[in-house]
Amino acid sequence: MPPAATAPPGTASWGADPYADALRRGRGPLFLRRTDGWLLPLEVERWCAGADAADLSALGRCEGAVLDIGCGPGRLVAALAAQGRPVLGIDVSRAAVTRTAATGGAALHRSVFDPLPDEGSWGTALLMDGNIGIGGDPRALLARTAQLVGPSGLLIVETAPADLDERVEVRVDTGQYAVAGHGHASRAPGAPFPWARVGTRALLRYAAATSWTPAERWTVAPAPAQSPAPGRCFVSLRRRRTLPARRG
Repeated sequence: MPPAATAPPGTASWGADPYADALRRGRGPLFLRRTDGWLLPLEVERWCAGADAADLSALGRCEGAVLDIGCGPGRLVAALAAQGRPVLGIDVSRAAVTRTAATGGAALHRSVFDPLPDEGSWGTALLMDGNIGIGGDPRALLARTAQLVGPSGLLIVETAPADLDERVEVRVDTGQYAVAGHGHASRAPGAPFPWARVGTRALLRYAAATSWTPAERWTVAPAPAQSPAPGRCFVSLRRRRTLPARRG
């Protein structure tokens, strides 16, 4: 058996109030703020809408029972359930799990590094919407997902559209600041936690070092209304039948 995975510090920070508030409203603004002040916009409105063409391109490649890691408000869980597919979402945000359940989807309030149902037998695991960044250590996350799927199981990862391999500390932030004596104070940023952003080339390097073999890669162009937004990039990985032996 491979060693038990442990959760990196800060994985529960997505449960912080700014994120929960945005999911309840179904809209942003919401960002990941790096320590240098740089802001990464989070697409709350898209996450709270139905599955789009890019999502469906990934869902159409799923095999067997599907585990959606970091399911957010549950659009992918809902889309798969509507197709009659066995699917479970997991998320560290209670607000996300509540919203997923409201769509009729099944979800658990868990980290991917917690014990999960049916470990070692899922047909497909999903890491969409940048969730390869969970825990700030893509290699550890890939090793953990290999424990979750069955032999020759599939992992579908959405990668950054740029050639990135970045590990940073971030906070969930509304990007809004109250000035003393001027208006209502905005929600305070969440606690800092580790995050990663990974492009396709970096993902393939991490996959080669863990338990995954590349199966397919593709890009879906943005809808005309979203142009000139970059396309969304995906990679599917096939688990090698034998996992690394436990050390020690």
